Amino acid sequence: MDFEYWWLLAFPTFFGLGWLAARIDIKQLVTESRALPVSYFRGINFLVNEQQDKAIEAFIEVVKVDPQTVELHFALGSLFRRRGEVERAIRMHQSLVDREDLPAEQRLDAIYELAQDYLKAGLLDRAEELFRKLEGTAREDLAALALLEIYEQEREWERAIETARRAESRDGRSFQMDIANYYCELAANELAHARPEEASHHLEKALAGHRKSVRASILLGDIELATGQVEPAIDAWKRIESQNPAYLSMVAERLLNAYRALDKPEVGLRLIQYYLANHPSLDLMAVVFQATLEQQGAEDAYRLVRDELKRTPTLIGLAKLLEAQLVTTPIEQRADLELIRNVVQQQTRSLAMYRCDQCGFKARQFYWHCPACRGWETYSPKRTEERELSV
Repeated sequence: MDFEYWWLLAFPTFFGLGWLAARIDIKQLVTESRALPVSYFRGINFLVNEQQDKAIEAFIEVVKVDPQTVELHFALGSLFRRRGEVERAIRMHQSLVDREDLPAEQRLDAIYELAQDYLKAGLLDRAEELFRKLEGTAREDLAALALLEIYEQEREWERAIETARRAESRDGRSFQMDIANYYCELAANELAHARPEEASHHLEKALAGHRKSVRASILLGDIELATGQVEPAIDAWKRIESQNPAYLSMVAERLLNAYRALDKPEVGLRLIQYYLANHPSLDLMAVVFQATLEQQGAEDAYRLVRDELKRTPTLIGLAKLLEAQLVTTPIEQRADLELIRNVVQQQTRSLAMYRCDQCGFKARQFYWHCPACRGWETYSPKRTEERELSV
């Protein structure tokens, strides 16, 4: 390859142009930074150091100097809402919505933020009105999620189903689990008003859209049993094994009662013993232990718990083993065992909890809808100690 002498001139020229461009950029940056109030940089510094109160004061000074700072209005509004100063957040975002010179995209953002303020304040009607204004816009999907939150709070399950289906058809995201739970809520409401046929209709819709809806199967079995259809009730609860066997502990007692109604208690016991062998859980073991104690005696119940404790060593299981041993121990020798059992039971109180996978909220009872984060089916039916052992 031949060397071209004109390259000796080209290289300095390119470097010179690059240096000039850099100088222009730096000069522009310095000019813009000088134009910004000192309070702006103070506010940024406070935010970096997680001093929100001082950051808000600094940013308010900037807004007073330059009321046209749109992005700063958004930032302040969000900070106010996060701190619980919802009225100030509403005023901040309302001032943006009222501006006629605001670009279309920023106006949508302002409407969405104002709706979030109303939602935070509990003004659900106003929030719903604004979120519905965002239908057909680029903020439609976010607005749909917020509308679902509103309808869930208001227990407007029909409207929640309609909104979820529209959202599902737009972006392809599946809302079938949510919709199934909405139908279960409708069914529960019908049952509260002694309308089992209408409740069954809702549950069939839930299962048609979401075959693995354990909640729908449990409720459907309850309805069948209440109307005297014992065998269909058993079939509904047995279906849970193919849906999610972790929930079998929730219907074990129901199955036993159904088989007792058919005068086949031993068949019910064999069934839940089979479930325990193949899908072990602490709650299921407790049901099987009690049924074994009643039908087969203390020795068989003790052996059952002992074998389960060997398979899954837990403090909750140990407490149940001590309980089983107390039954087989003469009364005059029970004092020490009772003392040990009481100590173990005290230690297991914090372990015998259900925990939300989404937010970590713990509760002694099982929830289909987390009371903290409002997530559907975020609780595992297994206790925290049992789950930690399986990790």
